[in-house]
Amino acid sequence: MQVKSLDSRLVHLEQAQDFDSRWYAAYTTPRHEKRLAEHFDARRIEHFLPLYHVQRRWKDGSKVSLELPLFPNYIFVRIARRDRVRVLEVPGVLYIAGSGREPTPLPDDEIEALRRGVALWKIEPHYYLVVGEKACITTGPFAGMQGVLIRKKNNLRVVLTLPLIMQSVAVEVDAHDVVPVDPVRFPVALSSVATA
Repeated sequence: MQVKSLDSRLVHLEQAQDFDSRWYAAYTTPRHEKRLAEHFDARRIEHFLPLYHVQRRWKDGSKVSLELPLFPNYIFVRIARRDRVRVLEVPGVLYIAGSGREPTPLPDDEIEALRRGVALWKIEPHYYLVVGEKACITTGPFAGMQGVLIRKKNNLRVVLTLPLIMQSVAVEVDAHDVVPVDPVRFPVALSSVATA
């Protein structure tokens, strides 16, 4: 009797999740994020496309101010899980990020913090860095050297190895001075530095 009661509670929980609106990350065709926002408006699907401003110089020397997606190829949608087909039917949406075939909801507080932060702070994209992965230093005397990214206390360091003499050194770096050697192709995480 106990098992039947537990099964009925799980079914009830799944049904409740089907009707509960949550934030999801929809992966899009490259450079179609703004067009998808227009499609979502027309279909009355709640969405959030964080944008940042950047100045670019064209080949002819003219300067132009652009508004670009903070997370290229992603737009956030707030839907009930049962409504995911409505999102997938929109031309340009390739899939909803998740594990396996199930979309994974994003924490509401992260999306709300992002919404407030985009409005109040200067914000720009950054490489997705993972502690323990290979990284390349981009500035300073060690520019171009590759090593393993580590965290010591609250600082990032790149461990550079000289294989010929079997010795290594750890160089303290700022997060903006390193890029991943093999960038993650489809990152979903919102934090700029993840731990392995």
